[in-house]
Amino acid sequence: MTPGERLKSEGCAAARNRGRILSSRARAGFTVIEILVSLALVGLVLVGLNTFLFSMGELWGRGSDTRLFDQHVRAVSRFLERELRSAAWPPAVPAGIPGLKAEEIKAPTGISGPLLTFELREGSRLFVWPEHSLPDVVCALAVRDGAGLLLLWHSRLESDFDDDPPRETVLSPFVTALQYEYYDADFKSWRSETNLRRSREGGDTYDVPQRLRLSFKQGGLAQDTTITLPSVAEGLPTF
Repeated sequence: MTPGERLKSEGCAAARNRGRILSSRARAGFTVIEILVSLALVGLVLVGLNTFLFSMGELWGRGSDTRLFDQHVRAVSRFLERELRSAAWPPAVPAGIPGLKAEEIKAPTGISGPLLTFELREGSRLFVWPEHSLPDVVCALAVRDGAGLLLLWHSRLESDFDDDPPRETVLSPFVTALQYEYYDADFKSWRSETNLRRSREGGDTYDVPQRLRLSFKQGGLAQDTTITLPSVAEGLPTF
């Protein structure tokens, strides 16, 4: 190979090397651009996602008071239904004997008139006893202004059962009214009474209602709920 041919060959090889270097650099630069574009797209997606989440959180927060109020109403209603059933059904009471009564009790200050009473043989988890817990707890439901729905209770086994008024536990500070509902079979309709209806038999006896209506109110929120009282006929629970 002549010196001229050798120089020409070396020049071609150098040109090819420079081309490969430039191509490699071009490919490397294109990869960086792809990364930048990808980062930009991811950033746009994250911004949109954050905006969506914040807007949903704002909407969710606006309804939190309503949801909490509804949960409270349902919890109080379920608790009363469970306790009333346990007081009215066998074996808590013998068959044929009413577990729910309407009678006068020595209520605390601010509560007057006859009340719906029932007995819990095993007590309740809500009761806070001064010493040891006792069975055979006589309970009553009442509403007092400024206090809400109260559960009045004391045990028959206490020595001062007939003399002292029962203790009281607040079931809901948001209950503003308690109404007793009676079904009129003649007119096939319901009647709501503020007080327990006096029995037709006369005297100091009162009729047990078929339903209770509780009125809840908190701020601008208000809701009524109806609780069907259980009854026992021939040993079987009915509603």
